[in-house]
Amino acid sequence: METTVLRTFIAIIDEGSFSAAARRMGISRSICSKYITDLEHDLGTRLLTRTTRSVSPTAIGLEYSRRLREALRLMDEANEAVRVASDHPSGVLKIGAPVGYTLKVLQPHILHFTQEFPEIQLELVLDDGLANLVSDSFDAVIRIGNLEDSTLHARKLDEAEILLVASPDYVNNRGIPQAPADLLQHDCLHYTNLRGTGTWPMRRDGQVIFQRVQPVFAANNSEMLHKMALSGRGVTLLPKFAVADDLAEGTLVPLMSDYRLPGIPIHLVYPTGKLMTAAMRSFVDFITHLPRN
Repeated sequence: METTVLRTFIAIIDEGSFSAAARRMGISRSICSKYITDLEHDLGTRLLTRTTRSVSPTAIGLEYSRRLREALRLMDEANEAVRVASDHPSGVLKIGAPVGYTLKVLQPHILHFTQEFPEIQLELVLDDGLANLVSDSFDAVIRIGNLEDSTLHARKLDEAEILLVASPDYVNNRGIPQAPADLLQHDCLHYTNLRGTGTWPMRRDGQVIFQRVQPVFAANNSEMLHKMALSGRGVTLLPKFAVADDLAEGTLVPLMSDYRLPGIPIHLVYPTGKLMTAAMRSFVDFITHLPRN
């Protein structure tokens, strides 16, 4: 019996419908239905109860799925053990990553990874939102910021240095803030994924000040804030990796350099209790040994 048929049966139970299971398996709905019809015919019993609105397992189907999951898990572990032993990682690997950090820092390393591991089919999803590892079927995600979910594995990759910046035109027109309280008199461009609603952290002499700001613009995408700052729309907090070229060229200038902003950790996050494939292990080893900025 082909494992594709068995995995399709499990997918139907997980998804609750033939259509959703077919999308998950990458097959047509008709093929999905045929697989189950053939499986039930082969076993001589009905495994699923079908109505016009839902699909659910019969009692015997539920017990069969429980045993089947364990059998498929053991088979997957055996296959992975062989792949690891053969030192030829392969298969699909889906990784979520923030846009700016990937384009500014990771891009050349990702290219190197794909060259070093040509049999791994890397799918890189660039998104500044907080992707859900389970529901979005990611093997891992790269997250910038403090982590809150302790049920996940996390490997620290780096710590992003944060700078307060603005364009020369802006400071010429509005002046330079000298102390955190001065920010209340400035146009602030706020990153909404930053912890602490409407406040910016500033550190000086070992003390952190959470300065309230009144944003004239807010976004959950650092590249958008970067463009707004370059156009002279206000002051903003951005990671150094995002503005290094602008500082060198003078299109952005650092502000309040005597205040050191708390760095933001960058982690690779992946689920606990999930079999780590050879492809995933290769990616973890590769990315956690990159040189730090």
